[in-house]
Amino acid sequence: MLKAVIFDIDNTLYDYDAAHAPAFQALTEYARDRLSIPAEDFPALHRQAERTLAERCGPNCAALHNRLLRYQALLEARGLPLRHAPAMSRLYWETLLDAMAISEGAAEVMDALRQRGLRIGICTNMTADCQFEKLIRLELIDRVDFIVTSEEVTAEKPDKKIFDCCAAKAGCASSECAFVGDNREADALGAIAAGMKGVWLRRADQPDREVPGGLRIHSLKELPDAIASLER
Repeated sequence: MLKAVIFDIDNTLYDYDAAHAPAFQALTEYARDRLSIPAEDFPALHRQAERTLAERCGPNCAALHNRLLRYQALLEARGLPLRHAPAMSRLYWETLLDAMAISEGAAEVMDALRQRGLRIGICTNMTADCQFEKLIRLELIDRVDFIVTSEEVTAEKPDKKIFDCCAAKAGCASSECAFVGDNREADALGAIAAGMKGVWLRRADQPDREVPGGLRIHSLKELPDAIASLER
């Protein structure tokens, strides 16, 4: 019997890709206007900063997602004033947060699951402050019983450690948890490997693949029926 349903955030509870686009554009324009970096050069410099940070942090670390550290690396590599790093980080996140739109059915699905007596959790590969702010802006925070971030656990999905923390916070066995996310490997298959029920929220731009031992849905509105099938 299921006792908890745990959700990823980005590209699950809102469309990250759609919100990221204007945020990255604002960042590109800032770099052009304030740092004299041509707009056509900025994406490559940004990717290099991501690689630099990954080399320093390793692959299983929430600091990979820290925009302040990322822009610090970019500025250091170009010999530019570091005072711009906090401004760039604030600009990115404020623009993204303003651009977010909640996924259709997200709030209603959480409410329906809670009415069944299921605990609602969040598990995300990200730093905590940004993800809390997203849940507040999406008006989902009061529907959530617990939150697990990779910053808190010091491990990223699909590491079993982060799923084990979810089960511990849910107060039940891993087998009594369902995990819902847009990343087939990290979310659905990672949860299954950790002993949970994995539900892959497949986006339209993703290849249509099976989820061995789990379920595949195409909209959060399908989730209550999917959860019911897992409880049979």
